[in-house]
Amino acid sequence: MTKKERYQFVIGYFLSHAPNAETELLYDDPYELLVAVILSAQCTDKRVNETTPKIFSRFPDILSLSKATPEELFPLVKSISYPNNKTKHLIGMAKMVMENFGGKIPMTVDELIKLPGVGRKTANVITSVIDLQPNMAVDTHVFRVAARIGLTSNATTPLATEKQLIKHIPTNLVHKAHHWLILHGRYICVARNPKCDICGIKSVCKYYHSKKIRTIIDPFPVKDNNAERIK
Repeated sequence: MTKKERYQFVIGYFLSHAPNAETELLYDDPYELLVAVILSAQCTDKRVNETTPKIFSRFPDILSLSKATPEELFPLVKSISYPNNKTKHLIGMAKMVMENFGGKIPMTVDELIKLPGVGRKTANVITSVIDLQPNMAVDTHVFRVAARIGLTSNATTPLATEKQLIKHIPTNLVHKAHHWLILHGRYICVARNPKCDICGIKSVCKYYHSKKIRTIIDPFPVKDNNAERIK
């Protein structure tokens, strides 16, 4: 199977089975999404969704957040991973948006990555979700799933993965493909013991077929603890 055929199959499958895939973070506007995505770094969407209502109740917009003190915000963030850093990032982000962007969340990757706590992945999420821009945010799920299926080859960094995916996915579908791969990695192609038995794309998956070959060659293989490690 060629890479083009593999991409066509995977895209066709998700268009049929998950046409309306979207972020699981809860938000009402760009400000709320940006706060949620900053908080979601190395943290589950479920925990973020449990935390943000209190934050948005106390700080309903970018202006109010820009005036927050660490002492006011930290208690609302402390259940999230790295609460000290994220408290500083959120306040610093809000101040910069007010001072440099007139209180409006910028909508280009280059502008967004200037904000505290915002890297390329976060900027890609914001622009693709809010503005449907063809930007591919690569987190650990996208990185793992793309490599396992065979959508990427020898991509050792998130940026390399991003470039390979964008090269082969139609521009109008990139913003959806981001969610397809994340959700597939979160619920089916999990890091340990992927659920290949219920996977709808295993017929074109390089990982699945390599696993079948290993089983045929050695029905009692020695477990490789490094097999699932993502660098």
